[in-house]
Amino acid sequence: MSLNQVIWTIVKILVMVGFLVNVGGLLTWVDRRLSAMIHDRVGPNRATLKLGKFELRIAGLLHTAADGVKFFFKEDFMPPKADKLLFSLAPMLSMMPVVALLAVIPFGDTISPAQLWSYACVKDGTRYFLENGQCVDAAKQAVAGLQPTLVFPAAQRFGLATYGQEAVELQIATLNVGLLYIFAMAGQGIVGAAIAGWSSDNKFSLMGGLRAASQMVSYEVTMGLTVIGALMIYGSIRLEDMVRWQGENTWGIFVQPVGFILFFTAAVAESKRIPFDLPEAESELVSGYFTEYSGMKFAMFYTAEYMEIVTSSMLLVTIFLGGWQLPFLHRDGITIAFGETTLFAQRVPHIWMIIFGVVAFFGKTLALCAVQAFIRWSLPRFRYDQLMKLGWTVLLPASLANIFATGIVWLALQRGGDSVAAGLKVAADVTQGFTAVLITALLGWAVVGFMRRPQRVTQILGTSAEMADAAGGTKTAPMRA
Repeated sequence: MSLNQVIWTIVKILVMVGFLVNVGGLLTWVDRRLSAMIHDRVGPNRATLKLGKFELRIAGLLHTAADGVKFFFKEDFMPPKADKLLFSLAPMLSMMPVVALLAVIPFGDTISPAQLWSYACVKDGTRYFLENGQCVDAAKQAVAGLQPTLVFPAAQRFGLATYGQEAVELQIATLNVGLLYIFAMAGQGIVGAAIAGWSSDNKFSLMGGLRAASQMVSYEVTMGLTVIGALMIYGSIRLEDMVRWQGENTWGIFVQPVGFILFFTAAVAESKRIPFDLPEAESELVSGYFTEYSGMKFAMFYTAEYMEIVTSSMLLVTIFLGGWQLPFLHRDGITIAFGETTLFAQRVPHIWMIIFGVVAFFGKTLALCAVQAFIRWSLPRFRYDQLMKLGWTVLLPASLANIFATGIVWLALQRGGDSVAAGLKVAADVTQGFTAVLITALLGWAVVGFMRRPQRVTQILGTSAEMADAAGGTKTAPMRA
């Protein structure tokens, strides 16, 4: 491995791990802030930083920082009869698989280092040669008054001109078995939860560990079967190939809408959050399999749960939402076309297309993380029998039916001939247009909502009888003794 490869690998690891850890920590603030907004109550606003007469609250972000400091100083308690080795190993087994999943998730298109920027000699529309930092003509004579200028060239749509420099995949490890690696690593989280429950010497922890293991196994099966329909269409188990197929055709959510819903549901269940938080149901099991944990061991379980939200969102974005792709944006620039009709085409520098792709990938991931936070604070918790019944009698048969239907439709379309292929191309371009309009509308709605001043509604404070009288009275007469 060359020095450049080592440097690029370190940069990619820092980007992915830094994003995972920081967003995982930020989601703890989002949960508090968003839950307060949804429930119409006071959110995180107590932790302050005093600077003289000023109090700095930063919208409650200091609560997240205070949590981190608190975990460091909490007592690292261990039950007297606990298995010390397994008790200490369980938090690591819960966190490490989540981080290891990042290895095969692509967060951007392939980079051609030679095409990020270069120097060129151009004068009056004539291009000259660049040798030893000087502009020369065909006779190797220096061109008077002409200095090399910095340019940012565009790349080719298919393939990359590397000019002797090795291309850089924006993916930590380009494995041929990318999706299989994902499920192999994701399944290891079951071990951590089961060991934590068993080693704590606590009946509530044991029950939580059993619940977590059975729940994760159940929904892991559904998650694996759900992806098979997408694999049949993409024709590859490499995640980067799936993203490139979506860029040239249409996003996976349009060809596998049922698969997206099933995968999303199973992913929420895998992260063990409401409405699937039965392994740590406070009203029944105190805190489930990490009841006996405190200090940094508890922090590892706590952080791993939030980081699971980020990694599951990354997988959803990669498999179903186009990864780093945006509608009509390709490696060489912007091309708006419907079928064989090209409406607009503009080449864009390679470096800008890479930046757009990376921002798009992380932006989509943040959006899905926010959706999962909305779900947590909007739905009630299932009973455990309802949870297992949903997994084995609804989601599992639906995933098998999705595989069967995908196979029939895909074979029929492949045998449809050129006319069907042309129709599918137009349909794919239409979905790209619909996606572009939808993204623009959502961004505009978000900006308008952020800039709009909230309307303050005055509420009467007092007894329920006073509030009822102020609202015009009740429909029936008050009850009397």
